[in-house]
Amino acid sequence: MKNLITQNSKLKETSKFLNLRVYNFGITAYKTTKGKVTCPFADDCVKFCYAQKGAYIWSNVAKVFEQRYEATKTINFIDDMSDEIQKKRVDFLRVHDSGDFYSFKYLLKWFEIANKNKSVNFYAYTNSIAMIKRAKKEGLIPLNFDFIFSDSGKQKDLINTKKDRYTKIFKTHKDLNNANFIDASKIDLFATKFFNPKNNKVGLVFH
Repeated sequence: MKNLITQNSKLKETSKFLNLRVYNFGITAYKTTKGKVTCPFADDCVKFCYAQKGAYIWSNVAKVFEQRYEATKTINFIDDMSDEIQKKRVDFLRVHDSGDFYSFKYLLKWFEIANKNKSVNFYAYTNSIAMIKRAKKEGLIPLNFDFIFSDSGKQKDLINTKKDRYTKIFKTHKDLNNANFIDASKIDLFATKFFNPKNNKVGLVFH
């Protein structure tokens, strides 16, 4: 499948602002048309998930996301993804502007991709917290991969707010700044350890 990775509007703005090549990969949000759950630990976030509205649910766009989900299950996914990353000379890749790590086996595929592309930095917002913590405990997470835990999923109680990088949704930028959270509402890379290694609190303004 061609065009596995693209740029959503936020990442286009991020790329322009930082003069970097920032791309994203997404699969169907929450559940495919066949009923396969792609966000197994989603909870409150389903109510305001931006990937379940707007252009994301247009029939032609939704079809592409379904195709990408199916691509993740193929034996060629790792090589195909690596080829496209190299072809587009990616600096940063956001894994899942839509969807999530739906299994540990799938997560390991991304680790293999990251290890094959050490000059590229990967990051992901995720509700699959236990899965990531297991991988960290087993020493499997590549140094060029960063995770930001979402605070609105079924596993949010597993977040250690003193140690883990995590998100919080705010109504206004003022509220966000007063709480001493990083503002990643417009420039996505500000959420990552690559740009803010000392502050793990990532703020996003509801939109």
